[in-house]
Amino acid sequence: MSELPEKQIKRLHALIQEAEINLSAARELLISITGDDGASITPRSSNIDDAKGKVIEGVFDGQKMAGPDGKEYPVPANYASKSKLVEGDILKLTITDDGGFVYKQIGPIERKQIIGTLVQHDGAYYVEANGHEYRILLASVTYFHINIGDQVTIIVPVDKPDAVWAAVEAAL
Repeated sequence: MSELPEKQIKRLHALIQEAEINLSAARELLISITGDDGASITPRSSNIDDAKGKVIEGVFDGQKMAGPDGKEYPVPANYASKSKLVEGDILKLTITDDGGFVYKQIGPIERKQIIGTLVQHDGAYYVEANGHEYRILLASVTYFHINIGDQVTIIVPVDKPDAVWAAVEAAL
């Protein structure tokens, strides 16, 4: 009978951890929708020139796309994670006439894969690899079902040794 409470306690710990991950994912999604400053990202209809929408090309910085005018556009974390976007990739954003944002990767930079260990501090996830910590998106942690201490293959830019962000390739 003593096993039952221990199993229930373990299950409760797992449920709490899952709830914390979901809460962090919700926060990240909110930031991706509103931007870091909390302002709405829905463009005014007067910004859209034609029925196809306004097209902007920019550079992915690990979380957002920086446009040629210096303006930042939030990239949905799920898209960045599943597409394995890497810091420095070139993206095309189409802002549709109904205010929707459609991203497409048009210029992937040269990449390399390395293996590291998932860690968490200051409310963020990182992979320690080759003496460097690379930040990864919470969406990658949940998508790949990885836990603190797990070995992870990440993708980093070849020509950017000071990269802050990495994309998760796979959990090992």
